[in-house]
Formats: sequence, C-alpha cells, structure tokens
Amino acid sequence: MDFRDFEKRIVKIEKMPLPGETVQYKMAPLERLGDLELKANAIKNAKRAGVMALFYPTENWETNLILILRKTYKGIHSAQVGFPGGKIELTDRSLEDAALRETEEEIGISRNKISVIKELTQIYIPPSNFFVQPFLGIMAETPKFVREEREVEALIEVNLNQFMDEHCVTTEILSTSYATDWEVPAFNLEGHIVWGATAMMLNEVRELLLRAL
Repeated sequence: MDFRDFEKRIVKIEKMPLPGETVQYKMAPLERLGDLELKANAIKNAKRAGVMALFYPTENWETNLILILRKTYKGIHSAQVGFPGGKIELTDRSLEDAALRETEEEIGISRNKISVIKELTQIYIPPSNFFVQPFLGIMAETPKFVREEREVEALIEVNLNQFMDEHCVTTEILSTSYATDWEVPAFNLEGHIVWGATAMMLNEVRELLLRAL
C-alpha cells in the first residue's frame, strides 16, 4: 500500500476500541494460556517495558513495519524477533517514553520523528516476568536505521502487504530454553518465524489494520 494512503487511513485507529486479549490469544501457544490467565496475581510484581510497532515509508512510498532480531545470549528472549523497545528506566516519565527511548537506542530513530497513534493492549510475559505495553506509531519519512550492535543482530523490514496476507500466519514446532517441541501459532515474515508475545501483539496490530484499511 502507498504510504500516503496508509497515513491517511491509519488515524482512524486512534478512536477504535482495542480488539484486546481475545485477538492476542489467537497467537498464544496453548501451553501458555493457563499462565496468561493467572497474570493478575503476577502483574503487581512484574517488571515493566514499552515497545513500538513502527510503520514508515520506503523510498518508493511502500509501507513497511520494522522488527528486530535480538542477539544470541544467555537469556529467555535470545535470538528472537521482537519490536524495538525495552524496560522502563528511572529517567523515563512513562512507558511511552521508554518505548521511544529504546527505539532510538536500538534502531537509531529519534523520538521526535515518531507519531504515536495508539496505546495497544498490554501483555504479560510469564518466562521473563515482564508486563509489556505496546504502542502503534508511524514516521513520515524514510528512516536511516542505525542498529545497536550489542543488542540487535539484524533489522527486519516487513512490507505491509506481506504482513496483511493471511498466508503469513502459520504453525511451527519450536524448542526454547524453557520448553521442548512446542506447537505454536506464528507469523512467517521475511523468512523469520515470529511467535510468542510478539506474535500476540502483532495480531492485535493486524486486526486494527484490517478494520482501518
């Protein structure tokens, strides 16, 4: 889709009700649903983070979404695909500030160039005990990404048409540091399998776009 058209239509999302957990849970591993339903007891002790689902124009005015591939490390989210973003720091005034600051640090995009359209549905991530607040944002110019090499292995630029294609939704058998041979719903985007909390948040973004576009 031409970004100029996308930019005009996406503002409708600001006044839309959120699809919420019903849509998020469609992309949740079955084994995780029980943990998610117990989240009310965990939230009060959870760490907090903000992430950004950021759309932008390419040089030929196509519409893209940026995701990141995290570095391989000794941790829960090693080598996984996610949104730019991270945990809130004492210097952040809000979770939105945290998402904007971390986006600038991880992919080099100044917060002044990002317009936040909507605060999306929060999600609890049991393995890492994080309660994550996603935001939907756009920028009006083609970005010049600068990857934070210590934390980000690669930048994944996803075309909107691919993201909206129903064939990008799939099922995969995966093993992680805390589970073996999980059958999980996932997105296949630019050859990367996106699952878990990121897929759940992406599904809400996709549902909003289906209604707006």
